[in-house]
Amino acid sequence: MALIKRKKIVVWAAAFGGAVFFTAVFAKQASAPAQLEPNADEKKAARSSVVLLRHLHYEHRNFNDALSSQVLDRYIKDLDGTRSYFLASDIASFQMYRLTLDDEIKRGDLDNVFGMYGRFQKRVSERLDFVLTTLGRGVGKMDFTNHQSLETKRDNVPWARNTSELDDLWRKRLMSAVISLRLTGKSDEDIQKLLIKRYQNQLNNLARTKPDDVFQAFMNSLAETYDPHTEYFSPRSSENFNINMSLSLEGIGAVLQNDDEYTKIVRLVPAGPAEKSSQLAPGDRIIAIAQGSEDFVDVVGWRIDEVVDLIRGPKGSQVRLQVIPASAKDEHQTKTVSIVRNTIKLEEQAAQKRVIEITRNDKVYRLGVIKLPTFYADFQGMQNGDPNYRSTTRDVKRLIAELKAEKIDGMVLDLRNNGGGSLTEANSLVGLFIETGPTVQIRSAGGEVEVMGDSDPAVDYDGPLTVMVNRLSASAAEIFAGAIQDYGRGLVVGSTSFGKGTVQSLRDLNHGQLKVTEAKFYRISGASTQHRGVEPDVYFPNVYDNKDIGESALENALPWDTIPPARFLPYSGYDKQISRLRVLSQQRQSADPDFKYLNAQIALADTLKKNSVISLNEKARQQEQKELDEKRLAIENARRQEKGQELLKTWREAEAANDADGNPDTVEAPDPGAKEKPEDEAYVREAGQVLLDAVLAPPLKVVRSTSLPR
Repeated sequence: MALIKRKKIVVWAAAFGGAVFFTAVFAKQASAPAQLEPNADEKKAARSSVVLLRHLHYEHRNFNDALSSQVLDRYIKDLDGTRSYFLASDIASFQMYRLTLDDEIKRGDLDNVFGMYGRFQKRVSERLDFVLTTLGRGVGKMDFTNHQSLETKRDNVPWARNTSELDDLWRKRLMSAVISLRLTGKSDEDIQKLLIKRYQNQLNNLARTKPDDVFQAFMNSLAETYDPHTEYFSPRSSENFNINMSLSLEGIGAVLQNDDEYTKIVRLVPAGPAEKSSQLAPGDRIIAIAQGSEDFVDVVGWRIDEVVDLIRGPKGSQVRLQVIPASAKDEHQTKTVSIVRNTIKLEEQAAQKRVIEITRNDKVYRLGVIKLPTFYADFQGMQNGDPNYRSTTRDVKRLIAELKAEKIDGMVLDLRNNGGGSLTEANSLVGLFIETGPTVQIRSAGGEVEVMGDSDPAVDYDGPLTVMVNRLSASAAEIFAGAIQDYGRGLVVGSTSFGKGTVQSLRDLNHGQLKVTEAKFYRISGASTQHRGVEPDVYFPNVYDNKDIGESALENALPWDTIPPARFLPYSGYDKQISRLRVLSQQRQSADPDFKYLNAQIALADTLKKNSVISLNEKARQQEQKELDEKRLAIENARRQEKGQELLKTWREAEAANDADGNPDTVEAPDPGAKEKPEDEAYVREAGQVLLDAVLAPPLKVVRSTSLPR
């Protein structure tokens, strides 16, 4: 969310970017679909959007010929990013619109936009007809003994010159799908039924395509050419803005978006059923859904709103998901997860505390750990004058007092996976750790800079402090971590944060809504958090690939830049120790079984991603899977051996052991309903170790400077 404006009401917030509800429709009917036409409301909304983007967007870009060319490329990519439907002749015919789209949209002319979508529908219909015809001959008729292969990375391959080339591509895709399903133990009969149903569903979905689907597809291509957080929401999508399936509706607590024919998990809602289960992760793709013990429904190629409808359900009911993990190379590397739907209460999202003990030189040190899933505030309770309303700052203030009463020697504030939330709360939370001063700068599209800060000289905690971040720490979390780092008030450890430093507002249109990037956040040092994120002082292994997750992974992300720094008095005490702290931490990480495990898993995932060619020889695929399972098992057993645990015989045993509910090595997390995996707990303990390094050698004294930095 962020700077949400409706009429004259302004609410400041800073949150992780919402899901893009681009309803790309991949299904077709046997005959060419009827040409869809735009209506008067959509034409007016298109004209209005161009005006709003010109005047309100942070960069004030004019929709001219240069931008028109970019929009065309983006629209084609959004429709057919894997170059699996359009022919080279189609792309050539679209070039006549390259420098005219701007003029057409300004006057509300959507005929060519709808015409391109109609061509896309026709081509997808042809592909699905081909696949269904091939399946009709029987899965058993396919030859899996040859040495053909399938290239899965297709974003820059040449467009197919003719239908024969596309036939060859889709024949190989079908063969790969059959092998993948065979490797899961399915019979040819079941595979044939499943795939026919999958592709027939896509045909049926295509037949249900509406003008609104076409309009939203193009408008998102237009909006996201400005930047990835500027989006268009159709009237239906507006109702589902930032679907999380757990706050206003009962579900699993996950934000979803389309990823070609798959539905991909963008992030997990803090304290939601999915996050608590520790079975799902950002980047996982959902391929099938089952209600309780019922049969799975294949959802590959489904519209995202239909997938959401299946995932939602009554509180207390069970939903099972078949997913392709983010690290998987192809579709046969699936897993099944079972989650009980629930609603999220504010208490479950609230800050939680615990105390960990670390021994150094025979002395036990007690460190307070505060886990903060999001920056929240009960605005309704605040407006109603409730003296006990909940907020991040109020809760953390109370937890600090409790931890101080427990005689802690230092504090770790855990912001991992914190996607942001209330900017006001991020600002006031910084105030618990500093005397007075600025916390964040906000630059509007007009160039005006607003400085938010803490004017209360009271300090709730002035002891040693470490802040943990990772790639999913975004927006308000980055503002807080950046302020603590700029002041030198504490250490920041972990991996580079997300890098979302932009502010969006929601604008009503006559038809739907437009979310527009209207401002940027800047640290008090003057550096933007946009694109680059917050770099930690001490690095931990990053389990999320920066090429796939984070602002820098998004197309058309606004650049990093700087503005003049705010005037503030920094603290001293940590700044001269960073190099030494990094060396000491790296030495511990290189000897720690859990960190070795993490680094080995990351290296294996990187290796798998580099290989984008899949064999279509069934025996070769079986051997590849066997070797991959052996590598994963070896990584798990290496950790177990170092920790004195029983070794496992198969990778399936390792998978079961690594589920949070079945792993005897899990530890209690702050939330009694959740468990921490040993590798996650390793991060927390190492954050504590880094803090002790700073405190003990030499003894740390955090002192505030008496002069402003130059």
